[in-house]
Amino acid sequence: MNLNQATIKIKNLRLRTYIGINDDEIKNKQDVVVNVTIHYDAGRATDSDSVDDALNYKTVTKSIIALVEDNRFSLLEKLTAEVLNIAAEHHWVTFAEVEVDKPHALRFSDSVSLTLSCQK
Repeated sequence: MNLNQATIKIKNLRLRTYIGINDDEIKNKQDVVVNVTIHYDAGRATDSDSVDDALNYKTVTKSIIALVEDNRFSLLEKLTAEVLNIAAEHHWVTFAEVEVDKPHALRFSDSVSLTLSCQK
């Protein structure tokens, strides 16, 4: 049994980006909320207590922030897929899941969200 399967969760990362196809959405940045779950074998990190043996969630988060804030997206699907690519890119990752919420996208709704995942 592998007791070192780690789950990293980046919760409620609040960012602003251009997302959507309507004129107002193209002209104005909107809030998005990103949640990321990453699974990896943390055996090396739990044995060594060395940052070099751990998946660096700060580096992952900085890459996500740069992607979201520096780009434009027509579809929530494309934005979510691009964030998932970052979450899953390290070779230690065995599973990644990303949910992106677009608050106030629909009248009478808190948000609309899309979730994508991949297993390696």
